[in-house]
Amino acid sequence: MTSSNAMTARLTACARAFGLAVALLGPGAGGAAAQDTKTMVIKTGTATLNDAQHEWLKRFAVAIDKNTSGRIKAEVYPASQLGAIPRMIEGTQLGAIQIWVGPPEFLVGVDPRFELLSVPGLLTDDQHAIKIINDAEFAKAFLALGANKGLVGASLFLTGPSAFDMRAPMRTLADLKGKKVRVLASPFQMEQMTRLGGTGVPLTLGDVLPALQQGTLDGALGSLPVFAALQYQGTAKYMTETFHSYIFSVAMLSKRWFDGLPADLQAAVLSTAKQVQGEVLPWSLDFLVSQRKAWTDKGGEIITLSPADHAELMRQMRPIGDDIVKGKPELKPMWDMLLAAAKRGQ
Repeated sequence: MTSSNAMTARLTACARAFGLAVALLGPGAGGAAAQDTKTMVIKTGTATLNDAQHEWLKRFAVAIDKNTSGRIKAEVYPASQLGAIPRMIEGTQLGAIQIWVGPPEFLVGVDPRFELLSVPGLLTDDQHAIKIINDAEFAKAFLALGANKGLVGASLFLTGPSAFDMRAPMRTLADLKGKKVRVLASPFQMEQMTRLGGTGVPLTLGDVLPALQQGTLDGALGSLPVFAALQYQGTAKYMTETFHSYIFSVAMLSKRWFDGLPADLQAAVLSTAKQVQGEVLPWSLDFLVSQRKAWTDKGGEIITLSPADHAELMRQMRPIGDDIVKGKPELKPMWDMLLAAAKRGQ
């Protein structure tokens, strides 16, 4: 055998031996460096469109790409493109969806304590609501509620004050009597309608507009930015902003996905979520102003209750939280934390 052929044979044997070693040791042995730099594409979803929830996802997608030098890229799916809200939550728990953003009340099946933020009569104005989500003690405990059910809370932010969007004008509290109104899946919202003489109908967001169009619903309890972004004014043009409670949103990570990330990417995801929460807050407040104008420009009407009616509304709403918690002792520790945070924020 010539020296050239001998050298070729030795190189071939070494290559085969190396290949066998890699195969026996598994992909982690030879692919660790490649895995560290490989781009991971994640799915993020929400039910709404062109509102604070959608904005949070868009900003997160830009920021996480930058903050991880392209190691994580987020695809954004608004308007229930990944399914109805319950399906998106299930998908996030299973890891098929990596981030879901929506009202925490839809997580009541995961943990009933998620419904507490929809309590009426507790928060007095926008700034008071903002102080609640920035209260470190309360926010940390609230975001941790889904940890044993496959969800990691990463961000809590404000959507806006409560409003009733109605097919017929609601100019007084009496106008709600006998009306069927969509609410979030929370006893705190359903009890509001009961005490105001109406009926609360829990529906996922995608079902609300068709029900309004068909007349099976008289209105919906929610927040102006959501109704305006989804063009509800063509069917239910009368918006009464009541400010008796607030709508918040939460960003939940898939725990299965998150736990599989290396430590540096876990830190980057959490810090990016907090960064975006800070960015979305001023955007949300500006968006509220612009959407009030957009609502009226497109033929909608914004109504404000009289001071007497607003005072009566708050009087009727204030006892709801305590009354519900009395029958659900598992809510009380978190309820007490919320009350303490509200007091600190006054």
